[in-house]
Amino acid sequence: MKLFSHVEQMGHEQIVFCCDKESGLKAIIAIHDTTLGPALGGTRLLPYEKEDDAFNDVLRLSRGMTYKAACAGLALGGGKAVIIADPSQKSEAMFRSYGRFVESLNGRYITAEDMNTNVANMDHIRLETRYVTGVSAGLGGSGDPSIMTAKGVLYGIDASVKYRLGKSELRGIKIAVQGIGAVGKHLCKMLHDRGAQLYVTDIDDQKLKQAHSLYNATIVTEAELYALDVDVYAPCARGSVLNSSTIPKLKAKVIAGCANNQLEDEEKHAKILKENKILYAPDYVINAGGLINVANELTGYNLEKVESEIARIANTLDSIYIEADKLGLTTQEAAKRFAEKRIQSVANLKTMSSFKHSAIGNIIK
Repeated sequence: MKLFSHVEQMGHEQIVFCCDKESGLKAIIAIHDTTLGPALGGTRLLPYEKEDDAFNDVLRLSRGMTYKAACAGLALGGGKAVIIADPSQKSEAMFRSYGRFVESLNGRYITAEDMNTNVANMDHIRLETRYVTGVSAGLGGSGDPSIMTAKGVLYGIDASVKYRLGKSELRGIKIAVQGIGAVGKHLCKMLHDRGAQLYVTDIDDQKLKQAHSLYNATIVTEAELYALDVDVYAPCARGSVLNSSTIPKLKAKVIAGCANNQLEDEEKHAKILKENKILYAPDYVINAGGLINVANELTGYNLEKVESEIARIANTLDSIYIEADKLGLTTQEAAKRFAEKRIQSVANLKTMSSFKHSAIGNIIK
């Protein structure tokens, strides 16, 4: 892989490789864009088969965080980190070592939970750096942000169902949830409480049995899930699930879930969804609830303010859907334009400010 050309193509500012033999730490921190503020994004821990896979993942995830923060109206940039390890290998030493690398960036990157990391891990990172969110309440944090991510997805599903299906409530709506992890389990409860009919799949049989018992969810295999005759498909596990193999099978009219990087090829597969008249809620817009939650820790956590900001996800999606239809764009293109317009407006302000200061300096001289 040509590392620098790949990074340049994706538009990243900085990549940090972290290695500590004693603790077993192998991590990559990717800072994509800090125009709007310091980069905030979670730390994902996975046993990547290839280092190239980890590198590609962190590049895509960090770029998504830039757009997520921009669409959510936050004064933050985009970053992400991945730790290459088996979840069973997690240790205090590993996360404290990682925390020292985060500290070395002097606030350019702020971390939080992601796949296979939790509040306890963030508390260990907090021992080495203040640049971490999602820590326990005892350390001044708000704890696990996954329920807030789920709330944002729920608001997004509401908005998408109303826009595409013309229905103002979820009672009787058939929804297929792929993945019952930290966010998926909360989402299932919320959807059940709203009267939705659930279909679920996961690699963990125990989680499936629990969803069936608690929410009367119908258990299906992953292969069966794509072709289900449902109203909404909610990807809540791994990325790249929307591809040339799965999209032709879909009967759902709405795709709205919390997984990151759902489109295997953003441009190609967004167009196929549009051609098939399937409304796609861009992942970095609909799953911003967790980011909004931890971002508020930086300015003084206020639950009422967090709830209000998360509820605005529905309005943002409405604006994106309307713009996409108006201009004949895919919703992915419309969301990207929405984010980049805000980033560019702030970049222009910084340029103006720099020019003014320079001009004043010349006059004084």
